Amino acid sequence: MTTMLETIVRRSTAVSLASAATLVAVAGPASADVPEGWAPHTEVNGLHAVLVLGGVPLLLFVVIFALGYLPGMLRGERTPGSSPVEDQWFGGPQKGTAELAGPDTEESKAGGASARW
Repeated sequence: MTTMLETIVRRSTAVSLASAATLVAVAGPASADVPEGWAPHTEVNGLHAVLVLGGVPLLLFVVIFALGYLPGMLRGERTPGSSPVEDQWFGGPQKGTAELAGPDTEESKAGGASARW
């Protein structure tokens, strides 16, 4: 009787071998000759390939970063890693909670939440 570990190892080995065989069979047509009428094979300059495949995306990244990030920096807005801004209450009192109305009487609903259970 086989153990569970042996069964798992056998199944994973079978799946791996089947996957490898499938990849080899599918990659066979990729080694075909150049079709008639196409240009002959030419060598690619390594520097040109690095510039096209690495330089252009890097340049796009820098341009997009500059267009999105630098205007805020030039205006003096907060940047990541800088000191945090004080809490802000938009449309609220200017001098903190001292300007908020307090309850006038026991029945008054001013001054905060009146949650009841």
